[in-house]
Amino acid sequence: MNNDIVKNDLDYIVKNLDKELSQIANKKILITGGAGFLGYYLVQTIHHWNTKSPEKAIDLTIFDNFMRGFPDWLKALEGNKHLTIVTHDICNPLPTTMGDFQFIIHAATIASPTFYRKYPIETMDANVNGLRFLLDYAKAQKEKSSPVEGFLFFSSSEIYGDPTPENIPTPETYLGYVSCTGPRACYDESKRYGETLCANFAERYDLPIKIARPFNNYGPGLKITDKRVIPDFAKDILENRDIVMYSNGNPTRTFCYIADAIVGYYKVLVNGKNGEAYNIGVEKPEISIMEMAEKLTSIATQEFGYKGSIVKKVSEESDYLKDNPNRRMPDISKARKDLKYDPSIMLDEGLKRSLIWYSHNREAEEK
Repeated sequence: MNNDIVKNDLDYIVKNLDKELSQIANKKILITGGAGFLGYYLVQTIHHWNTKSPEKAIDLTIFDNFMRGFPDWLKALEGNKHLTIVTHDICNPLPTTMGDFQFIIHAATIASPTFYRKYPIETMDANVNGLRFLLDYAKAQKEKSSPVEGFLFFSSSEIYGDPTPENIPTPETYLGYVSCTGPRACYDESKRYGETLCANFAERYDLPIKIARPFNNYGPGLKITDKRVIPDFAKDILENRDIVMYSNGNPTRTFCYIADAIVGYYKVLVNGKNGEAYNIGVEKPEISIMEMAEKLTSIATQEFGYKGSIVKKVSEESDYLKDNPNRRMPDISKARKDLKYDPSIMLDEGLKRSLIWYSHNREAEEK
């Protein structure tokens, strides 16, 4: 069942990206942070495409520092002739032997609040210094007549901070309400500055740089040890104990299943307008964290005979909820119009797939 979920997701992704992946066919793509959550399907999408269309194979190189381990799913792909895995910390200058790439996806960052508060400097370095190395590379490639054809920077919905009520759903034109010194600022502000770098490089050097702003992605590939809400709740469920909530459960979100999100990201890479940002997520349903816990409880009861309850506790982290947005919901009309982005996997179905996947991935390597 676990393998069926991943295969079905990859079939869905490739089917919805036939035109975009055809434009990358027989070319070279670099994905930084390829061992992470987003990398899980970003990488396997290319591998799945290559398996189904070997005559249009894409050569993929992954850069990752593997600070949270070398995942089993990536080990299983080692030895593939169209895949190169490089241990490299993007905070350091790029390897001098990296060669020519036509497409670049910069997904190397720390995105879990628990972990980026633990590693704030490293988080900022990846989002700023690492990005600058890649932008300088893209500029140099154009100067030597080996241009990059598409460059995607992963920003975040965190750049909006806690939007005012009239800016829910939140459009790309909203400028944000963000603390520059709070416990989440290392992530939020470095993503904002990263967008500034991208916009200026795109304009000054006429480079095909695009920006994605993910909104609450979830699903296979998000480690059960990640410390975000859905894997935390899944861990409680699969260990057959009460779901522990470290808040009042009132903040609301819309949650986008990873397969829909990956379709959006490749569409931004290939079809997005240079220097512009796109919200990638879903507009409904907007549900509270308490409602999320209740949905997971209901699904787990049906699928696994779960008998636990939902309990509230105070986090041992003093800054756990500081600067946490009360509402987060994207306006995705720009992505619908420019990219024909049309997410279709409903929340209940996505949560069911996620719980089944977690039931087969109850442990995750952490260094």
